[in-house]
Amino acid sequence: MTGTGGQIDDQWMRRAIAMARQGELDGEVPVGAVLIDSTGSMLAEACNAPIRLNDPTAHAEILALRQAALRLGGYRLEGSTLYCTLEPCPMCAGALVHSRVSRLVFGARDLRFGGVRSKFQIADSDLLNHSLQISEGILAVECTEILVEFFKSRR
Repeated sequence: MTGTGGQIDDQWMRRAIAMARQGELDGEVPVGAVLIDSTGSMLAEACNAPIRLNDPTAHAEILALRQAALRLGGYRLEGSTLYCTLEPCPMCAGALVHSRVSRLVFGARDLRFGGVRSKFQIADSDLLNHSLQISEGILAVECTEILVEFFKSRR
């Protein structure tokens, strides 16, 4: 499913963008994630932190899933929606499946490492025991610009 998203999707993606900008201030690749429960309440939010945490798995999505699981006292996050500024990588897409997130909303495609649409289709594969509803392209221009400007400033 592709589209510009409704008002709620835009609202939460803007929060994910704010998290991405926070990560950028810390010198991380600017990716942000926000996890919402089935009632529309925020469970967790995170930005990339592999440099800060010396942890190659500290992607924004993984950190948000960890926070929510701790908060709820269980790893199954059924009924939740993850908003992420960038298409999740294969590791993160697998974690979304394992944690039973119901829906993924992302902004920009990751043409090099995308695990949901660009390279692999892990999150809604018929081969796995769970699949997510996927909405892409929500505030994609803004999500892409953050990354382009970040990498341009590094070159």
